[in-house]
Amino acid sequence: MSARPVLYSFRRCPYAIRARLALGVSGQRCELREVVLRDKPPELLSASPKGTVPVLVLPDGQVIDQSLDIMRWALVRHDPECWLDGDDDASRTLIATCDGPFKQALDAYKYPERHPAQPRGAAQAGAATILDELEARLRVHAFLCADGPRLADAAWAPFVRQFAQVDAVWFAGRPWPRLQAWLAGWLQGPLWPRVMHKYARWQAPERGVDFPPAA
Repeated sequence: MSARPVLYSFRRCPYAIRARLALGVSGQRCELREVVLRDKPPELLSASPKGTVPVLVLPDGQVIDQSLDIMRWALVRHDPECWLDGDDDASRTLIATCDGPFKQALDAYKYPERHPAQPRGAAQAGAATILDELEARLRVHAFLCADGPRLADAAWAPFVRQFAQVDAVWFAGRPWPRLQAWLAGWLQGPLWPRVMHKYARWQAPERGVDFPPAA
């Protein structure tokens, strides 16, 4: 067992990006093992048979395989930007909207061929309605819940980014100036590019890379 926690990650997965963001901002050191989900290593499946990422394996063998749990694990230990401030019922409901209705609409929007029963444009419209609500929130505060970034912002950002990438021109033309600026702030800030470095695929018996990288 590594002396540091081991993080199994895939940089294109928004759930894994959440974990990378929280580990990066907290400075919690770990060994990152970048995997390919179409060819999952047996070590990942042994740690978490469901085979999704992120998975954090602690030095004592404890396994944390939910992105929000990994985020809170890191931030409880060190939270220099106060992301856990206001981690209350309202924030948790907001995150649940991301992981439930928005994620469902996003999947159908990205892969319409997998959802032939849905009318054309329905998934895009459903997701847009939810993003309208985020735009309204950002009229009140600079971030989703406060005037500084919080857990909900970091939880939502990878999914909004993924949605924006499906049709970047359409997204840019929507009446979401605050949401677009909020997303750009995440993508162009110092944290995102630092934790989103592209690493080579990990394979045993190699050691993973030290993460997060130095600022």
